[in-house]
Amino acid sequence: MLQINKLNITFKEFKITDVSFSINKGDYFVLLGKSGAGKSLILEMIAGLIQPDAGVITLNNKDITNEKIQSRKVGLVFQDYAIFPHMNVYDNIAYPLKAEKHNTKDIKDMVMSYAKELDITHLLKRSPKTLSGGELQRVALARTLILKPELLLLDEPLSSLDIQLRKEVRSILRKLNKKGQTIIHVTHDYEEAVSLANKVAVMHHGSIIQCGTPKEIFQQPKSEFVADFTGTKNFFKAHITSQGEDKLKIAHINNTIRVSLYSEKEKGEGFIKIKDKNIILSEKKNDMSTQNNYRGTVVDIIPAHFGYEILIDVGIVLSVLISKESVKNLNIVEEKSLWVSFKASSVKFYSGYSREA
Repeated sequence: MLQINKLNITFKEFKITDVSFSINKGDYFVLLGKSGAGKSLILEMIAGLIQPDAGVITLNNKDITNEKIQSRKVGLVFQDYAIFPHMNVYDNIAYPLKAEKHNTKDIKDMVMSYAKELDITHLLKRSPKTLSGGELQRVALARTLILKPELLLLDEPLSSLDIQLRKEVRSILRKLNKKGQTIIHVTHDYEEAVSLANKVAVMHHGSIIQCGTPKEIFQQPKSEFVADFTGTKNFFKAHITSQGEDKLKIAHINNTIRVSLYSEKEKGEGFIKIKDKNIILSEKKNDMSTQNNYRGTVVDIIPAHFGYEILIDVGIVLSVLISKESVKNLNIVEEKSLWVSFKASSVKFYSGYSREA
């Protein structure tokens, strides 16, 4: 449906470099990255608000790189909604149809249809200044969708909403997508990507550094930046060497820590990930068959959803999830010395990935 091929642009002092990706009809595609990564510039080039210096944008096999905004069949919802303050909700939603000179009856029928779908029929006579952020977001969506865009572009649509309103708007966006609406959603919040997307691209400094399904992005990050940004714990640069015993290998981290793991890979550079839920903390050295045992020092204790996240320094800082009862039973406090243990099967090696970013 949408093909982006090597888009480049220099905008003020910022550069977008060789950005390429593709989207199929019905996809929910999230462009994920920190503020200033270039995500909104990509949306604006797709929408036709700015022209790339190089590259091609193709929609439904048609080159739209230099098409006028009105001819692109693309709808953009801005981060600040861009609702006309001097018009009531009805007139805001109707505005695109009036601009295209539709007849009054068709306009009314379509406004009522989209207002009903987005549950804002009761707001049609209201002034925008009396609306909440969630209500403004729904009005902006209705005004954009009323032209039936092939592609809906959303620029940080949830960033200014509170937790409850985010849930409501996420539900609306999922329903729109399930009905067949193709969506590109820009955000810096990886939880939005997990809850909404079937495809994710991570941007950093004007380039896409990883693209795939949410599972691929969050379980198999291809760089330390992606791992850190998406909240992946215990992800380290490493190189492995063969130990000669079946598939048991040794991963070397920072030339100081050795970690046993199972891998088909004989040797090479890459990353390892250690499952935080499989790490055991104890006051005495573990007598079980754990191949990895280290003495460490607690550096931080962080409340988590289901207990605590313990950060413990064993030469590298490991994140360990444990229950409140375990914290109490082990009397865990900062600077306490504890044993850290985990099996080789709790470690996964990813080879050949970027050491950049």
